[in-house]
Amino acid sequence: MSRAFVKEGTGDLDPLPDLPISDKPNWVTPSGLAALKARLAEAQARLAALRARPERLDKLPEAAAERDIRYLEARLATAILTPPPPAPTEVGFATAVTVADDAGHETTYRITGEDEADAARGWISLHAPLARALIGAEFGDLVIWRRPAGSVKLEVISIAPAP
Repeated sequence: MSRAFVKEGTGDLDPLPDLPISDKPNWVTPSGLAALKARLAEAQARLAALRARPERLDKLPEAAAERDIRYLEARLATAILTPPPPAPTEVGFATAVTVADDAGHETTYRITGEDEADAARGWISLHAPLARALIGAEFGDLVIWRRPAGSVKLEVISIAPAP
């Protein structure tokens, strides 16, 4: 085969495609902003460690770290810091709401920004269907959470600033 039509590589990778960034406003709580900054510092440290490796044949981890840094820098650049309200009377961003279902089972949710959401901890994005159902509700209100598995009736039993 003729070598005239073979592209010689430089060993460098093209940048990985950027992670998708939401088109919704990027509201963050103070703890969410701190977490974003910490994640950026970790990604920058990871990239520095990857670049310091003596054997750098595999450039994919570096490209992934660079992509993560671009994402985190973009999220920080668009962050809208919104502290919790001091004494909320209705469910909103940066509030913690405790609800009871029909069986009396109580669950506390924290309404957060997209990057701070963590379902395992009960932290839900303000754009999540459950958060949208709860936002604007007051103490004692019954809220219908429509979900694919069927609707659930929730009673708001407490509202507090997100810790």
